[in-house]
Amino acid sequence: MNESISALIRERGVFLQKELYDLFTQFNDVTLARQFLDGLERASGQKLITTASLTKHIEVVGGAVNTLPGEMRQLAETTLVKMGITIEIQRIASVEPQRDSTEISYQIFFSGSKNTKKIEVADFVGHFRSRYHQIQRLLMQRPDIQNLVSINKIGRDRQRFAVIGIVCEKRITKNKNLIITFEDLTGRTKGIVKRGHECFTKAAELQLDDVVALKVSGNNELLMIQDIIFPDAFKEKVRFNREAYVAFVSDVHAGSAKHLGNQFERFIDWLNTDTQTAPLIKFIFFVGDNVDGVGVFPGQERLLAVKDLKSQYNLLASYLKRVPQHITMFMCPGQHDSVHVAEPQPVIDNIYGEALYGVRNLILVSNPALIKLIEEDKEFLVQMYHGASIHHFINEIEELRLAKAHQCPARAVRHMLKRRHLAPTHGVTPSIVYVPNSQHDPMVIQDVPDVLCTGEVHRLDIETYNGVLIITGSCWQSQTEFEEKVGNVPDPCKVPILNLKTRELKILDFTDGLE
Repeated sequence: MNESISALIRERGVFLQKELYDLFTQFNDVTLARQFLDGLERASGQKLITTASLTKHIEVVGGAVNTLPGEMRQLAETTLVKMGITIEIQRIASVEPQRDSTEISYQIFFSGSKNTKKIEVADFVGHFRSRYHQIQRLLMQRPDIQNLVSINKIGRDRQRFAVIGIVCEKRITKNKNLIITFEDLTGRTKGIVKRGHECFTKAAELQLDDVVALKVSGNNELLMIQDIIFPDAFKEKVRFNREAYVAFVSDVHAGSAKHLGNQFERFIDWLNTDTQTAPLIKFIFFVGDNVDGVGVFPGQERLLAVKDLKSQYNLLASYLKRVPQHITMFMCPGQHDSVHVAEPQPVIDNIYGEALYGVRNLILVSNPALIKLIEEDKEFLVQMYHGASIHHFINEIEELRLAKAHQCPARAVRHMLKRRHLAPTHGVTPSIVYVPNSQHDPMVIQDVPDVLCTGEVHRLDIETYNGVLIITGSCWQSQTEFEEKVGNVPDPCKVPILNLKTRELKILDFTDGLE
């Protein structure tokens, strides 16, 4: 075996069934081996990777196989044949549509959250360097950025030019002007925006660690900022030929004393009817906080109807097992689920969430995750993100504070698309903490989605931003003590469903009988 791959397996501390170990002996690319091993670990949910552990989450295994190039993919499928799971793997691993042109297939892009060593400052340096490169490439595609220079090339003579930088610091002067410190890979510089200037509002809404382009005039001592350009998101609408619907659900909070179980069961019962659009539902996206969790905050135990985490997932699985098999469900975690709070969050494990692995049409994904629905040559992208950063955007951006955007949270999500980043500022609140990744920042919105769906705020809100449909999800929990204290009024039991053919959006309300 390649020594680097052998070292990788030892470093991860995984134990592979003999057929899998023999497969890795034929890898000659350590990057591919690492990616494939990541997928197998996600599918297994444990360090012992065997036929028994992989078959519990066959869809994730299929996604891992699909990341491999031609010959290696065929070799992996052959290996899995020997392990007794080939037929299902071949079905799931193929992301190409079936020969029937009306069939819709899918492809999943996970956000890696594995970290096998102690995190050091250098890991965060690499993480933000990667973010800079990713968003720099997006900004350089914009035609309105001309005469671009790096910071270390700014001379002493006054001139007009553009720079791309990451925001390091913001402060207000005595005269109420705004001074912003920017950094690129070559150095730092300061820019000033005078109060009343046409771009002052843009400058004021800049967040720490945002990557933007600046049109400026000045020299290497001080820059006068004339305009600020965000990477921004633009999308042409995709319409499928086949009439099929997708539904969006979030914040089920199974196990909470406030969980609206009767209303959620009404939704499940509706899915099993032949009335209205129920038979046309093909996909459901569950966007985090699927259970209420245990120990999420001090004193939570007295607010729980189900007081252990495994039983909460058992309750959730009992609902999902009744969802018709023709519906594929995707589920990402949130802060209340059995995963770490730092983002990106991994798939829900099969220790506490074991019951979910028995739901055959449920696919567990990371938070965030990108799901690509495919019909022939058309691709419809759904970006899932639970939405921990929504609160930070609302607290830090004046426009959102004044609009009381917790009541209209889609306005905050617009800022994610504008920045092409789901959570730009690290460590400001406990809920926005990163698992650093020096290869790429998984929170960057690399591909502009057709739908960006979130949860977190417990209020259904719909907006369109430059062709992207924003959906912030409802919830299945009545008002909690904390929500009452902070004045948040939830809007429960609403399910938006989207027609992939017409782009028509309907809102279903399952609150009948709710006090």
